[in-house]
Amino acid sequence: MASLKDMRNRIASVKATRKITKAMQLVAAAKLRRAQEAATSARPYALRMNAMLANVNARVTNKEGASPLLVGTGSDKVHLLVVMTAERGLCGGFNGNIAKLARADAQRLVREGKTVKFIMVGKKGADALRREFGRNMVDRVDLKAVKQLSFPNAEDISGKILKMFEAKEFDVCTLYFSEFKSVIAQKPTALQLIPAKVPEEKAGDTKTAAAVNEYEPSEEEILGVLLTRNISTQVFRGLLENAASEQGARMSAMDNATRNAGDMINKLTIKYNRQRQANITKELIEIISGAEAL
Repeated sequence: MASLKDMRNRIASVKATRKITKAMQLVAAAKLRRAQEAATSARPYALRMNAMLANVNARVTNKEGASPLLVGTGSDKVHLLVVMTAERGLCGGFNGNIAKLARADAQRLVREGKTVKFIMVGKKGADALRREFGRNMVDRVDLKAVKQLSFPNAEDISGKILKMFEAKEFDVCTLYFSEFKSVIAQKPTALQLIPAKVPEEKAGDTKTAAAVNEYEPSEEEILGVLLTRNISTQVFRGLLENAASEQGARMSAMDNATRNAGDMINKLTIKYNRQRQANITKELIEIISGAEAL
């Protein structure tokens, strides 16, 4: 049985840990609001970009000469998986859930005889997948020094993707990130970037039917520019969604850790008081027994 001194030390250690988890919870809560606003602000732009792509794509007459970013290379032998996770841990299952989704898709592609390559954005995802797919990782993006995410960060990542695609190093590219739902809910998401998944324009859609757009230069040229821009836009959206999801998951995890630390302190305090009372009772019995023996 542990001595009273050991139990006091353990209680003090748990109290110090609770202070740290509480501080991390407050920091995550402060960062969450700004990250959530950035993520929700980026969604309408990404949705509007998809709508514009659908509109232009519907008006393109010569689909045979369309950009490979839209129609693909005609093959799906090589897949590039862009996995975006956090640079730091202590955020519950946030990193693990994204890595789990990417691992499952990679294993399925390997079983189908496909070649898999990875671009890792974030340290934790690379650590989780290195043991099984370390040889398949072709690049890693480090955002640890980035205090505030901006569009140039997304353009750097999309530039790497486009450079590899122009060099014919892959056929299909899929982006993995966590979509922010709420503080306690983040949804791991896989989004295909190349070839682009352009939504089809509905014939009965009054919003699009009422609009008459004229494009200059041709729709084909505009579509090529939009497809390149769309990749950067979707990567930027993924970065912002990830940032909000990470802070939400960390806030929830640190809140649970703080509660658990409080419960542990209460249990240890009760145990300490019982042990202390037992020692006092034992000493009293020894004193009384010694007095009666005289």
